[in-house]
Amino acid sequence: MSENSAPLETPPAPGAPAVEIHLQDCVAGMGTLLAAGSVDVVVTSPPYNLGIAYNTHDDRAPRDEYLEWTDAWARSVQRVLAPGGSLFLNVGGKPTDPFVPFDVLAVMRRHFALQNVLHWVKSIAVMRSEVGNYPGMETDLVVGHYKPINSPRFVNDCHEYIFHLTHHGDVPLDRLAVGVPYRDKSNVTRWKGGGSDVHCRGNTWFLPYPTIMRRARDRPHPATFPPSLPDRCLRLHGLERARLVLDPFMGLGSTAVACARLGVPCVGFEIDPEYREEALARARAAGASG
Repeated sequence: MSENSAPLETPPAPGAPAVEIHLQDCVAGMGTLLAAGSVDVVVTSPPYNLGIAYNTHDDRAPRDEYLEWTDAWARSVQRVLAPGGSLFLNVGGKPTDPFVPFDVLAVMRRHFALQNVLHWVKSIAVMRSEVGNYPGMETDLVVGHYKPINSPRFVNDCHEYIFHLTHHGDVPLDRLAVGVPYRDKSNVTRWKGGGSDVHCRGNTWFLPYPTIMRRARDRPHPATFPPSLPDRCLRLHGLERARLVLDPFMGLGSTAVACARLGVPCVGFEIDPEYREEALARARAAGASG
């Protein structure tokens, strides 16, 4: 543990996974603290450079500088990621700057293969009239949360990307670990492999987040994903092959929380002391040691 990392304050529970969050730039930290090929899964969401008001990070760099920085941390992740490892990269844009995810992906392409494109759906509307006489659906379904956009040009932005990147695009996944049951149970006997009554969820993931009543209390970080996102990513990769998880941009610690709940060791980096302390507290509450 480096001098800039902090242990969790409560005694670890028996078998509790270790979590280390270093108060350090991730490129420097990965270079000095992590050996080549030592990380099995990376789940992260870097700053999008959209002018978000972080405590410490300046999110308004010129695009070429931002992409040069993206290339630097991507090369660091490539070095520490194990040969059979997975990088799950959450990136979003905004209506007036929709190319951010694709610009970032173009940089990632220099270092990784794009194995899957997953869609994090935050809110969705399913009208009963559009699905017909579907069993169990008695009314329209409108669920989830989003930030309303008041504009005559744009629709509300209810989704972000999760790019699943690997070294060569050939990492086997535990697809049924995040599978869903068959709605039509005749498929259980009709299809090969359907005997477990679970099929692949696909690449659209509905992952809502709790309603935010007071930002300072409920979400002191301006941009974070819910622990359910890294939870699902880790299960998809395969928990038995996730011996060490990394989040280079730890934020409020959602990846650490998911790892604590799943019993997986986790290491991360965060440059803001306030966010790091909150991440440590949340990981501690989830049962991590450190």
